[in-house]
Amino acid sequence: MDQRIGVVLSGGGHRGAAHAGMLKAMEEFNLEPDVISGSSAGAIVGAIYAAGHSPETILDIFKNIKLFSFSFYARRKAGIIDSERFEDILKPYFTSNSFENLQKTLLITTTNIVKGEVRVFEKGPLIPSILASAALPGIFTPIPIEDSLYSDGGVLDNFPVSPLLGKSLDIYGSYVCPLKKLSVKDFKHSYNVIDRAVNLMMHNTSVQKFELCKMVFSPDSLEEFGLFKTGQADRIFQIGYDHASKKLAAQKM
Repeated sequence: MDQRIGVVLSGGGHRGAAHAGMLKAMEEFNLEPDVISGSSAGAIVGAIYAAGHSPETILDIFKNIKLFSFSFYARRKAGIIDSERFEDILKPYFTSNSFENLQKTLLITTTNIVKGEVRVFEKGPLIPSILASAALPGIFTPIPIEDSLYSDGGVLDNFPVSPLLGKSLDIYGSYVCPLKKLSVKDFKHSYNVIDRAVNLMMHNTSVQKFELCKMVFSPDSLEEFGLFKTGQADRIFQIGYDHASKKLAAQKM
């Protein structure tokens, strides 16, 4: 019996398109995952892939989604963008709003911002947990689930390996948050500061978990792309694909 495969998908905003490229490369090397653990952007990619959609479909989503559409601005909520407005965008990609109807096992990491702890969702309603995991605090409104509030899984666990441990899996990781070398002049706008703070927070705890994986894909060239930088999905997808293809080819030699 072939060894079952688990994949960890980190957060990383629009850099999440690289996850789709990585998944395409894994398919070409006959390494299709059985179990997916995702946080933030990784939760979006993981859920759509677990529903049976192709890496190319995921790429199209990153190309077409408009995060800062005027109609998505929050009113009387704790955030700039209303996370729940994205529910209608996600619905068409799922046969039902349920973990149980996915084609692959999916685990989504979120942050309970009331209790200050990680919660991993793997059953029940699907879309609220996806929206919660991707809801970057201060930018996207938190999602109410079961009398509490949930936000970006990357706050406490941006590279969620832990949910896959003990499941007899070969674990492959896709980490799309490399640290960019910056100078003082690079911090001209508020989003530059937010982007850097989020990256620092995510990076330090994430890289310590790389040793728990059989292989980690983390292209350094992704450092030139910010969390919210749109219009570059094709390039980001290709970077993820090329990087993973090269590492997997080297492994076979």
